[in-house]
Amino acid sequence: MKFAIDYYKTLIFDCDGVVLSSNQVKTDAFYQAALPYGEAAAKALVNYHVSNGGISRYKKFAYFVDHLVPSKSGPGLDKLLERYASQVREGLMGCEVASGLQALRESTTQARWLIVSGGDQTELRDVFSQRGIAGLFDGGIFGSPDSKDVILKRELDSGNIQQPALFLGDSKYDHQAASTAGLDFVFMSDWTEVSDWQHWVTSQKINVKQNIAALME
Repeated sequence: MKFAIDYYKTLIFDCDGVVLSSNQVKTDAFYQAALPYGEAAAKALVNYHVSNGGISRYKKFAYFVDHLVPSKSGPGLDKLLERYASQVREGLMGCEVASGLQALRESTTQARWLIVSGGDQTELRDVFSQRGIAGLFDGGIFGSPDSKDVILKRELDSGNIQQPALFLGDSKYDHQAASTAGLDFVFMSDWTEVSDWQHWVTSQKINVKQNIAALME
């Protein structure tokens, strides 16, 4: 299926693995945050994180504390979140920004741009501002603790997301959230952590692009 990027009134971007090469940053941060519980617990959290891409850290750490550690002899939820945030902040400031982002913005002047991410909203807004890319997203930068489903419904209801709209994501949850909201979807493959993505996109007949720059080809 072919599509034209200039057809859309709204472009909605996931952050990690789409705008920033930050998937590995976050995977490493989950591991390091959980390490006081031991390597096995830290690896279990990483596996849960990768299998549930696009879902907020709050839900992942709550699941970790409730289901993945045999005892509570380690940092509590607040401390785990604090350890994670400190690791992530440094990584987000140093990871690669998708090439072609500025060129895509210049070629889609008809479209409003939004970030809808599983990342922490306050953290995202600060990092994007510090890195000089916040101004590209004139429709706003949104993240957790609200879920993507909640954000998309709210922004559609308010008229901030105008149809036709396209969601650019790199996880199965991104596709599910876009479908539920009635948005078109393109899977971005270069930085994804979905292990079986080739089989999955073929079986679901999902449009695929390697990266932001490829959207203009």
